[in-house]
Amino acid sequence: MDDFTGRLTRDGIRIHNPDDFAGMHRAGALAAEILDRVAPMVEPGATTGAIDAQIEAWVKEAGATSATIGYRGYQHASCISVNHVVCHGIPGEKKLKNGDILNIDVTVIVDGWFGDTSRMYVAGTIGRKAERLVQVTHDALFKGIEAVKPGNTFGDIGHAIQSYVEAQRMSVVRDFCGHGLGQVFHAPPNVVHYGRPGKGPVLEEGMFFTIEPMVNLGRPETKVLADDWTAVTRDKSLSAQFEHSIGVTADGFEIFTLSPAGKFHPTWA
Repeated sequence: MDDFTGRLTRDGIRIHNPDDFAGMHRAGALAAEILDRVAPMVEPGATTGAIDAQIEAWVKEAGATSATIGYRGYQHASCISVNHVVCHGIPGEKKLKNGDILNIDVTVIVDGWFGDTSRMYVAGTIGRKAERLVQVTHDALFKGIEAVKPGNTFGDIGHAIQSYVEAQRMSVVRDFCGHGLGQVFHAPPNVVHYGRPGKGPVLEEGMFFTIEPMVNLGRPETKVLADDWTAVTRDKSLSAQFEHSIGVTADGFEIFTLSPAGKFHPTWA
């Protein structure tokens, strides 16, 4: 149930109360912990379906709810996007191969609050181009996060990401974006990962949203497959994504989905 008690900006963006940060930290911590625990499962020969089944079991074990099971007919506790899949990859029986890169995206509900995060993993030994893509995407996320503070705009976030990625001769996906969240899964604003400085709504203390850039080695265009979920690069180039849930504070930001074990980057080992 949505028990929102804050206020809305003229753009329809929710401004949450200071006490709401604690709920977001609890939900974010569980989502991040689950992604920590899944890391040893990502290896050549593993199936994305088995990984998803374990994620679903951990969500239930924690007494939480998966936000994605039943969402618009989706039937899995995670999205797992391999190689040229940009986002919303459906777990299944296909086995991972050595060198595959994959994004695992998990959203849980804890006491009514939504924790949403994703990160990259590598099955076996990563190739040089893939490694560079993963690093650039990781760093682009944090370039965007560093632009979060009251008085800045969502255009500042998008510009920080886009300018960094394009300087590395890669491209930012424009067909998908981050979003507001809190006691709802998706809410205004749309957090696009490209833009112009000073444009878009102004950031205010109490805004909660995700930043989740998708970066392609090739061109930015995507297409959605016949299953109506899986988005892939049109040119079949590799794609990577990282996602954190963020709260705007009086002087900057808080990240709700930090990895408890420091495993957010796939080369943590």
